[in-house]
Amino acid sequence: REIKLRNYEPEDEELKKRKLPPGKPASVEDTVKEQLEAAKPEPIIDEVDLANLAPRKPDWDLKRDVSKKLEKLEKRTQRAIAELIRERLRGQEEELASAVGSARQEGSDSD
Repeated sequence: REIKLRNYEPEDEELKKRKLPPGKPASVEDTVKEQLEAAKPEPIIDEVDLANLAPRKPDWDLKRDVSKKLEKLEKRTQRAIAELIRERLRGQEEELASAVGSARQEGSDSD
């Protein structure tokens, strides 16, 4: 076996010959740069959708829960509006009929 002296400073001349030269630290800069480049994530999304990034409004869950009830109310509201329009049209028809009837009576009175 051969003795390798790395950290020991021998005093004997024969042992000084067996001493290894001081080691140089390996350059890790290139290795670190390669690892950092490999660790960078590739961009998955080219365009950013702002609607997905924006935080939701604080009442979004209330709107979600109430939406079914609002649909029912919307249907009822449309029916009520349609009924009011029908009643107005009936009233206008009656007014027209009475106006025509009164015009006929005035016409027959003048004869």
